[in-house]
Amino acid sequence: MSKLSPEHQKLHRLAGEWSGEEMIYPSPQDRGGRASARAIARVELGGFFVVSDYVEERDGAPQYQGHGVYGWDAAARAYTMHWFDSMGSVPATVARGQWTTRSEADEDLTFEQRTHQGYARYSYRFTQRDDVYVFRIESSRDGRSWLPFMEGKYRRIG
Repeated sequence: MSKLSPEHQKLHRLAGEWSGEEMIYPSPQDRGGRASARAIARVELGGFFVVSDYVEERDGAPQYQGHGVYGWDAAARAYTMHWFDSMGSVPATVARGQWTTRSEADEDLTFEQRTHQGYARYSYRFTQRDDVYVFRIESSRDGRSWLPFMEGKYRRIG
């Protein structure tokens, strides 16, 4: 049997019930605007994965739903994210990521992925408070010039 590593345990920081406000930037895929969102993320499968269910609402109605599975690939020395959503997207590749430390208490978990439309970057910024994080999605056609797609700030509510 495999044993939980410190890398697996670090992913548990994502677990909890979260609520936040978002800004979606106008793009060919979306008109943009403000939204609110909730996510419930839980530690699963003996602690090796975190599974997240996400719902975004605009104008009081659900507009987008997602299901994420986060893990640690010890062979590649990288975190992994598989994302499935209500747009029917199937991930072309796994998003791979790393934690980076900005200060003694501030860390980012950033994933990058090649998609059928170019590249995507997903960043979770945790500060010294474990009950708040900022999430940002950026897109790029060439993997060098990045444009914001959305940004949200979430608070732990459970």
